[in-house]
Amino acid sequence: MTTEHTRRLRRIGAVVATGMALSLTLAACSATGDTGAETGTASDIEAALQEESTITVWAWAPAVEDIAAAFEEKYPKVTVDVVNAGTGNDQYIKLQNAIKAGSGAPDVAQIEYYALPQFALSDSLVDLNDFGFGDLEEKYTASTWGSVNLDGGVYALPQDSGPMALFYNQAVFDQFGIAVPTTWDEYVTAAQQLHAADPTKYITNDTGDAGFTTSMIWQAGGQPFVTENSTDVTVNLQDEGSKKFADTWNQLIEGDLVAPISSWSDEWYKGLGDGTIASLTIGAWMPGNLESGVPEASGDWRVAPMPTWEPGVAASSENGGGGDAILKQSKNKLAAAGFLEFMNAGEGTQISMDAGGFPSTTADLESDDFLNAESEYFGGQQINQVLVQSAKDVVPGWSYLPFQVYSNSIFGDTVGQSYANKTDLNEGLIAWQDAIAEYGNGQGFTVTSE
Repeated sequence: MTTEHTRRLRRIGAVVATGMALSLTLAACSATGDTGAETGTASDIEAALQEESTITVWAWAPAVEDIAAAFEEKYPKVTVDVVNAGTGNDQYIKLQNAIKAGSGAPDVAQIEYYALPQFALSDSLVDLNDFGFGDLEEKYTASTWGSVNLDGGVYALPQDSGPMALFYNQAVFDQFGIAVPTTWDEYVTAAQQLHAADPTKYITNDTGDAGFTTSMIWQAGGQPFVTENSTDVTVNLQDEGSKKFADTWNQLIEGDLVAPISSWSDEWYKGLGDGTIASLTIGAWMPGNLESGVPEASGDWRVAPMPTWEPGVAASSENGGGGDAILKQSKNKLAAAGFLEFMNAGEGTQISMDAGGFPSTTADLESDDFLNAESEYFGGQQINQVLVQSAKDVVPGWSYLPFQVYSNSIFGDTVGQSYANKTDLNEGLIAWQDAIAEYGNGQGFTVTSE
């Protein structure tokens, strides 16, 4: 992905317009006015691809344009119109408006994993089991498949993934004698050592981000969001994993040990280049951003496993990434299903990788060419070996809220205040929990806070 597209993609939940709050239809309903087949076998899909049709795809990933061109070359009777309707939340607002209006939605839409439950539970997406795509499970990593498999329904095919790792500036670490931390306790110690040696240097930056917070709680074994029967939601942002994160990160926030610089800002890129920000714990999609956005630091950066909460116990989580879904409004579901499979389970996966995407398909992750590729930017390190191992070490069992998009949008008003005031993050998490419960109950869910 290009730097601009990727930086916007990763601002998870940062900006949501007031109209984004979804009015969820919790009872199942069938699509109306639909001339496309609701179900189909592989032969049905193949037959549809030999007929004249047009499908519209909303996506912001630059690789989708090239994937569409390759698909049209293979299936010349199908026209694929790729529309960039906005990145992340910008697209979700337009998508929800089209769903509410009953028309105007695309055939296929790119949707991030954290946002998928919100659209699936509003009965807006096709269950891909209807096209036999449940059989594709073995093609994907457990964590990405788990993100698209909701209550037994498959509502997207995974496109990319973001297993987390520690990206660190080895030149800065070496200059100040900082050992690469393997645990979060060691990370806090490294932060103290670095900032004491040079007050202009910070172990990382953090001004409060919902996506980062949930990823850290995920890695710590937390399960703060549990949904049963589609409508019964339990929220506990003081479970063991949530408190592990908050209690550890409090030491950094309250100790002024993280740079008060917003991610993806010009100041952030400058800090990554001049050593002000010495490390990032972030998704596997980050290398391309460093290469294009921080060229002056080429050769300085390295990748290591994500520090863990327990010494010697490998654990990781996902940060970012998403899949592609078929909208119930689609009039060409069979052709859309064919494109979806081509893009995310066929030839399109290599095209995505060539554009810098980190794959979710196990065959691509295990290929020798991918694993053994040496990165000049990272000093010749075979960084994919670290990132692929992270994908294998993702802690199972995580789930998002069925209204996570909205919940992320109010993170700054709750947990964000703890960052701004350098106060206990646990208090911010409790405030976030209360606000989540109030909103969910108002939308027809039964939300229990623990």
